[in-house]
Amino acid sequence: MKVAGLGFQRDATLDALREALVAAGGPAGIAAVATVSDKAEAGALKLLARECGVPIKAIPAEVLTGIATPTQSKLIRDKFGTGSVAEAAALAAAGRRARLISRRSISQDRTATAAIAEGDGE
Repeated sequence: MKVAGLGFQRDATLDALREALVAAGGPAGIAAVATVSDKAEAGALKLLARECGVPIKAIPAEVLTGIATPTQSKLIRDKFGTGSVAEAAALAAAGRRARLISRRSISQDRTATAAIAEGDGE
């Protein structure tokens, strides 16, 4: 199962989310998009999921805590206990034995990030 993890600011647009996803490798073959639970209802994310024809997986913030990511942001680490919301959400949603196939990519306006992981979906 291939999952795109997304981290974004509340004011991120559909264009910013799409740009980050394309930079991470694009939507081809993804089974879901994932993000931290408190942003799962964001309008731009819902539009992206609909555009890609996939569901949104909401990952509780406490699940993200402690997930090792190759990208390290001090701000994100202090807030969520992981280095990258996009990478951690992708890994958590992809299931056991998940591995990143695309590290975090950032939209040009720096409001959205995306990473892609692949796992067994369980």
